[in-house]
Amino acid sequence: MRSHEAGVLHAPGYGGPPIYLPTPTDVMEFLPALWARNVHRRGDGVLEVAGVDVLTLQRNFGTAAYVLDEDDFRSRARAFKQAYAAAFVDACGGADVYYAGKAFLCTAVARWVMEEGLFLDVCSGGELAVAQRVGFPGERIGFHGNNKSVAELRAALTYGVGRIIVDSFDEIDRIVALAGELDVVAPVMIRVTVGVEAHTHEFIATGHEDQKFGFALTGGVAFEAAREVLAHPDRLRLLGLHSHIGSQIFDTAGFEASASRLIGLHARIAEELGHNAPEIDLGGGYGIAYTSQHTPLAPALLAEQMSHIVETEFKRIRDVDPDGAVPRVSIEPGRAIVGPAAFTLYEVGTVKPVVVGDGQVRTYVSVDGGMSDNPRPALYEADYSATLANRSSEAPPVVVRVVGKHCESGDIVVLDEWLPGDVRPGDLIAVPGTGAYCRALSSQYNHTPRPPVVAVADGRARVIVRRETIDDLLALDVDEP
Repeated sequence: MRSHEAGVLHAPGYGGPPIYLPTPTDVMEFLPALWARNVHRRGDGVLEVAGVDVLTLQRNFGTAAYVLDEDDFRSRARAFKQAYAAAFVDACGGADVYYAGKAFLCTAVARWVMEEGLFLDVCSGGELAVAQRVGFPGERIGFHGNNKSVAELRAALTYGVGRIIVDSFDEIDRIVALAGELDVVAPVMIRVTVGVEAHTHEFIATGHEDQKFGFALTGGVAFEAAREVLAHPDRLRLLGLHSHIGSQIFDTAGFEASASRLIGLHARIAEELGHNAPEIDLGGGYGIAYTSQHTPLAPALLAEQMSHIVETEFKRIRDVDPDGAVPRVSIEPGRAIVGPAAFTLYEVGTVKPVVVGDGQVRTYVSVDGGMSDNPRPALYEADYSATLANRSSEAPPVVVRVVGKHCESGDIVVLDEWLPGDVRPGDLIAVPGTGAYCRALSSQYNHTPRPPVVAVADGRARVIVRRETIDDLLALDVDEP
């Protein structure tokens, strides 16, 4: 935890930037690990993505703007699909990869996911509607959520989604009633809270018992949920078990404990209820590099380690079900596909050095966006990086705080970063790793229109989500005298 709510400069003994931010020898150094694969810095210091420079992006689309490298997105999706298919081919014929619609979804992205052969995870009727608009195959859609409405469940069953991840006994009752109304058999998975805490922020750790998702493994609650589902064979088909322990995870240790418990429950259901479920979902939530302190694992290594975990656990329980086949495995990479594929481009409006005590100066660099387009620093104390994007500089580096334009002291985009000491109004700042949970969590705070999403590929940039306008902000108002 921080020593002072206003930041480390106000804490006793402040001695400089965070440990992971040593003074750079070259403040213009470009760190490829933080960026989409087609982003690079030209000799004149200007950032370029897939053949289009940020000056052109600013001129054509304005700022703030999310800039999405389409080839990077597709390549990451393909890498996960191929890695898991290869790693699990001997164990269970391969594995299915579900793209997290909640990370970022629009019709263009849904089409990319479909074309790359991935499955799609949706969490609302709105996300399902996006999938429907592009004709995403229903059988390749999973529907999540702890409080799905009757209307959402009806839409999912009508469209023929491949699985509904049930989250409560109330939901089981709702699905039974709707399946009867529609005369269908609903394919369901049981979300199991396995009691494993991921090493991540408490708000995005979802495997421990004290939270809103799933059926607890402890106390036999998840087992009773399976019994209840199997009690309605004419209306429910139990596909298997699902677990998700959190997000922004950098190793597979938590998955080893989670898989052990989930597979143990799978074996108990087979032994005591006579149902050998054909599927198992191990979740995912793999981390990405927001700063140089983050070291995510490559998809091939993740797949290899996850496959070893699954095969080891099923070998361990062979005495319970010696002839039982390993169920089809699915995983959910979460932000790992879209997160690194995008950056946010801002224009600097104000540079303000502030003396904060003991001769220390904090330089605040204000940009034309903020917590409305990226609330993650305010919500999760998320760290980001930033770089000067429109020119080169030989000025000495200074530690700055990149902040937004909103009427909140917590409106911080990047808590600490080195930028050239001559950063000035009109400069462009680029923040990498903003493809996931930025546009998806964005708001119209202070009546600020949301930025556009600009996809870039092969030297061409195009808008895939347009910028909101003042007319958009006013369109929902009902002004009756």
